[in-house]
Amino acid sequence: MITSPRLFRFILNVYPPYLGTGVWIDRISEDWREVDVSMKLHWYNRNAMKTHFGGSLYSMVDPHLMLMLMQILGRGYIVWDKAAGIDFLKPGRGRVAAQLRITDDMLAEIHAGLTRKKKVTPHYAIDILDESAEVVARIRKTLYVRRRE
Repeated sequence: MITSPRLFRFILNVYPPYLGTGVWIDRISEDWREVDVSMKLHWYNRNAMKTHFGGSLYSMVDPHLMLMLMQILGRGYIVWDKAAGIDFLKPGRGRVAAQLRITDDMLAEIHAGLTRKKKVTPHYAIDILDESAEVVARIRKTLYVRRRE
């Protein structure tokens, strides 16, 4: 596991699938609780309507909550993406951005659930915003978390 947020950000920004979509990791906080990601509209990531391709919008946020929780919880836990969905609310044009956050309440909910059950499947929503701070898409993520045996 890479423990340096700065190195991890660099690796993600040169990762070929992200290069191919135009996704850019703007920031990862030192405690792994905050990730800011953006994507500009280019000829190679737009659809037939000349707006952001839906797959690229989803890929902006796809692995981050899982990766953040893996770092925060540590090697004593298994974290997987379990399910996802996306609602397209308006056409994405120009630069779009998302902020992913892991709060104390989110962590407390996971830990409390794991005291009662072997696994938990927390649900999260992430908004992708345009340059006017209007929601372009809302992503729903379900994760799978359990302690290692």
